This record gives sequence, structure tokens and C-alpha cells, in this order.
Amino acid sequence: MIQFKNLHLTRGVKVLIEDASFQLHPGHKVGLTGANGAGKSSVFAMLRGELHPESGDLDIPPHWVIAHVAQETPALPDAAIEFVLDGDAELRRLEHEVKAAEEAQDGVRLGELHARLGEIGAYAARARAAELMDGLGFTSADLERPVSDFSGGWRVRLNVARALMCRSDLLLLDEPTNHLDLDAVIWLESWLKSYPGTLLLISHDRDFLDAIVNHIAHIEQQKFTLYRGGYSDFERQRAERLAQQQSVYERQQREVAHLQSYIDRFRAKATKARQAQSRIKALERMELISAAHADSPFGFEFRAPLATPDPLLVLDDMAAGYAGKTVLDDIALTIRPGERIGLLGRNGAGKSTLIKLLSNSMPALSGKRVEGKDLSIGYFAQHQLEQLRADESPLQHMLRLDPQTREQEHRNYLGGFDFRGDMASAPCGMFSGGEKSRLALALLIWTRPNLLLLDEPTNHLDLEMRHALTVALQAYEGGVVLVSHDRALLRATCDRFILVADGKAQVFDGDLEDYRIWLAEQKAQDKLRALTPQTELVKKNDKAQNKAERQARLAERRPLTKEAEQLESRMADWQQQKVALEARLVDGELYSASDKSELQQLLKKQAELTQQIETAEERWLEVMAQLESMPAA
Repeated sequence: MIQFKNLHLTRGVKVLIEDASFQLHPGHKVGLTGANGAGKSSVFAMLRGELHPESGDLDIPPHWVIAHVAQETPALPDAAIEFVLDGDAELRRLEHEVKAAEEAQDGVRLGELHARLGEIGAYAARARAAELMDGLGFTSADLERPVSDFSGGWRVRLNVARALMCRSDLLLLDEPTNHLDLDAVIWLESWLKSYPGTLLLISHDRDFLDAIVNHIAHIEQQKFTLYRGGYSDFERQRAERLAQQQSVYERQQREVAHLQSYIDRFRAKATKARQAQSRIKALERMELISAAHADSPFGFEFRAPLATPDPLLVLDDMAAGYAGKTVLDDIALTIRPGERIGLLGRNGAGKSTLIKLLSNSMPALSGKRVEGKDLSIGYFAQHQLEQLRADESPLQHMLRLDPQTREQEHRNYLGGFDFRGDMASAPCGMFSGGEKSRLALALLIWTRPNLLLLDEPTNHLDLEMRHALTVALQAYEGGVVLVSHDRALLRATCDRFILVADGKAQVFDGDLEDYRIWLAEQKAQDKLRALTPQTELVKKNDKAQNKAERQARLAERRPLTKEAEQLESRMADWQQQKVALEARLVDGELYSASDKSELQQLLKKQAELTQQIETAEERWLEVMAQLESMPAA
């Protein structure tokens, strides 16, 4: 096991951790969380032996193999799959020893080496490496391409694959999803669930953490504390502690009231009903988690658009592609104010192509584009970061964007993105990726767009900033089209999804869980096609049959899913009533009063609520059991 014993860790003169004492047992999967600069990366460096504690002890079994993702990848001429195979150091060492034994004609040693190669699964290693690369989005043609051919983001994926290839006892992953799309994130999540060793994971993707980890190690105010459960469990525990503070409570209520005002205004309007429903769900979740983010340095909102034409944008029978080659065809899409559309699709299917078409940054091959009067598009993609001027500060960027506004007002606005004091005046060339992303978002939001096109906006953003962005998007009045691997953001923001696949962009009849199932089906079909080539007619029939069967399963599951959601909503409401009632029962005057009628009524209501909650919980468990026994949709 890994043991922290009264450990103090410093970096320079800065104290990062004081008096940390806990144990991580083999097989634990631990999410490492804390604010930027709290010391998460320093903990990883300490576990790798690159840093040493100021005092105290860190004990790691000496025989453990530790794997981590390298930060840099040189432009090597090696084939990509060979680079990944290098992650298994023992395999490579044994291969070299086999070659030496063959040259020396040492039969005894060759026998020993081949026996060990069999024990470590060496003869299936190439297939294992190819499977890792496939899961992370590489094609079969990529396997033999030199590492130097790949862009920076794809080299990061190669580094992830190389780390996974290592048969490690301890795996350290620092933001492994930053350069992945949603299907690769879902694959990696599944792989890490079955990883047999001890995992320490730094991630700003709450769904990813929740799906994988069973502990959270949180650094806050120089304290390193181990919590049992996933990230949401940690968030609730921390929220309960923080909610006892009056300032936290007041901030939470302001955020809740902000969403409630939208619900009250629009839930009765048919044109806004879906948006109001999404905010009702967000409100239920926010009441649980907002206290955990009350000390966030971020707080901003989208300024109201100057105009909201309806529709904002219409694409009619459009085709898009590059160099005359069609990537997407027959695109028919209407975007209206208040709509929140998430784009789903496998890597390379054309999601970014569709975003570029919507932004008008690439010409259509055919079809018609109709823009609403006064359409104002705010387009965020990673290349926006490259357009920032390295020698200018956030404040200079704002003044150049809007020279008419007073400097203090710009400073106040930038403070909501945590650019305060000297940070607002510092050249942004030395900023981290997350700081540059925050600045690019700040500049975009200031322009008051009525249509937001967001292509992976959360790359490099930490959990607090992602939460602030989610809250701001909930109150945004314009239209949104979003591509993201952050399922928490997609789930909280989007009212409907469009699936980009097979050269088409069509409405997806399902949620993110249905999309995960669709991805699994596609991968299974890919493997089947690779093993048994089919005629085009058989392919079409299989596709139609799979679609019909999936829709039938969805229809069968939907009533139970809806009932489960209703039960959850009722239980949450009854729990709130019960908490309020129990707070009233604490009042000693109730028991000393001569008239006990109010006390009796409160006790009766308490018993009724307890019975209602227990009955609902039993029915919820029955519904969930039925859902689990059904075939996956």
C-alpha cells in the first residue's frame, strides 16, 4: 500500500501540504482534486520520486511499477505502435535479451526468456497496443505512421496509450481527457474501471471521476484529506460543511433564485417549456452542489444579446467538405433563440466541420444558408487561443475589443474570470492553457452574441470554472450549439442532440446513455465487418434492424425511467420538507407550551413524510432493478 505519514510538502517557499496521514490500498482508484496551484502535480512528482517531502514519510512498495503520461513527445521517426509498445519496459528488455541470447546461441537462456515472455502475455502485446490505440481514436492506418507525423493533441493520445501499455502497479493520470473526444473518453473510462492496479487521477471532468474513482484525495488550505466515494459524494460532504456558513448559504440562494426566476417566467410558455424543464433539473442538482462551489473565484454571466431574431439561423439542404470532397450532406437545421443543441458523433465524423459551417468560417459546397436579422455569432474553438496577443494583458485585450468602456468596468468583468490585480495587467503569453481559455471565453462573452458555437470549450478548464460556465449557460437567452467531451456540461446545458454520423447530421432520439450504447454497437459492428465482409444490402438491413430494435428497447425502458425520475424529484421535495420540519421541532417552546396541538401536528407530519420517503425508496429500488434486468437500449 501507499502510506502518507505526517507528511509536509513544500515547493520553494510555498507550503503545499501539512501533516498528511492516510493510506491508499492496492486497487484503490483515487481522484486527486484541489484548486489550481494547490499542489496536485507536485504530489504526482513526489510519487514519481522527482520531489521529496520536507518532513514525514511517503512509503511506496519498492517493487511497484509506476506508469504516468509524459508531458512531451519528441518528433520521433518510430512507428506509432512501436512507441506505444515501448511503454512495457520489461517486454522491451526481454526482447533485447532474446536477441542477445540468439546471437550467443544460448539455448538455456532462450528457453527461460521465452517462458517469461509467455507469462507476461508478450505474444499478444502488439494486438493489445493496437486495441489501446483504436480505443483512443487511432485508425489502423495510423499504427505504422511515424510519431513525428502526428499533431500535438494526437501525440498526447500516444502518450496516454503508452502509459496504459505499461503493466503497472500504480498509474498516475494527469488530465488524460483534455485532448480526447467523447467516444475516446467513454472508452478510456471503461478501460480504467477494469484496471487492476492502484490509480491516481487528476481530472476536471466530474462524470469521468464519478464513473471511475472510489476515493477523493482533496487538497485545501494545505490539508490533504481522503474522502470515501466518488466526486459527487465528496462534493456533497464538502457542501454540508460549507453550507453551515452564512455567506455560503446566501450565495447559494442567489444562484438558485437566478434559475428559479427563469423557470417562473417561462415554464407556462409552450415555446420555452423545454428550456424551463432543463433548468428545473439543473436547479434540483444545484441545490445539492452549489455550496461546494461557493468559494469559487469565478462568477460571471452572459450579457443579454442586443437582438434575438427567430429563427437565428437556417441551413437548408447543405453540404460541406474540403477540397471538393463531401464530409456532410443533406444538412437541414434550424436554430432558434433559447435552443441548446449538443453535437454527438465519433472522432472524424464531422462535428467540427458542422460547427465551422454554422460559424460561416468555411464555405458550403451546396445548399442555402438563411441568417436571422442581426445574427451575432460567438464562436469558440481551440484556435481562438492562438489568436490572443502574447505581449498583451487581459485588460489590453478588453480595451482593444471595447475602448469606449471604462477601464474599471473591464477590470470588474475580468475579475469574474479570476483575472484580478496584477494578473489582469500581465502579458498573456506566459499564461497556462486554462488561463488562455478563460480569457478567450471572456472576450467572446463580452461581444453579446445571440448564437454561441462552442467547440470543446472546457479543455484545460478546472472544475470550478466549468461549474461557473454551466451556471452562466443556464441563464443565457440565445441559441447554443455545443461540442464537448464533458458529459456533465452536455447534460446540464443541452435540450436535444444531433448525431453526426455516416455523412449526415440528424436528430438523435435518446440521451447520453443511449449514445454510449450506440457507440458500443458501432464498435461491435466495426469488428464484425473486419472479420466478415458483408454486402451493402446486408449492411443496410443490419442497420435498419439495429435501429428498430434500439427504438423498441428505448420505448420499453422509457416509462420506468420517467417513473424513477419522478420518484427522485418527490423524494428530494419530501426530504427538504422533513429537514425544515425537524428544524422546527428543535424549538424547546413547543414542548413547554400548554397547548400541544402544534407539536402533535408536527410529529404526525414527520411520521407521514418518513413513511412517504420509505415507500418511494422501495418503489425506486424496484424500478431500478427492473431497468437493470432489461436488455440495454
